[in-house]
Amino acid sequence: MKDNPFNPLEYLVPKAQTYYLLEDVTLRNALEKFDYHKFSVVPILDKQGNYVSSISEGDILRYIKNKTKFNVSVAEKTTLSEIEHYRPCKALSITATLGELVELVLEQNFIPIVDDRGKFIGIIKRRSVLEYLKQFAKI
Repeated sequence: MKDNPFNPLEYLVPKAQTYYLLEDVTLRNALEKFDYHKFSVVPILDKQGNYVSSISEGDILRYIKNKTKFNVSVAEKTTLSEIEHYRPCKALSITATLGELVELVLEQNFIPIVDDRGKFIGIIKRRSVLEYLKQFAKI
């Protein structure tokens, strides 16, 4: 692997091409976005662009079941920051090693990437890491 070192920037899907939600988005709005875009997990950012966590459809469904009793008016007032995240995606720095990326792709479908200020700059998909590793495997 020394001949072709892993460069995370080559595999980064930039923030501008990534779907994410702000933490003050309402539950109802998030549900509409999930339905429209058909994603199952998305990153959550604060107003300054910092990565906060990620949220899944399951997180939202558990919240609805446990807290709102399917009351639409509650969903219109609830923000994503109020919802517990069962398995939030851990973010890595753009300077992360391949080993750190591999460890996370074992658990996550994508890795949120932040710059040295903690600002969200994009994601690296599990598929990209596996495609990189595939070139060294004899399969």
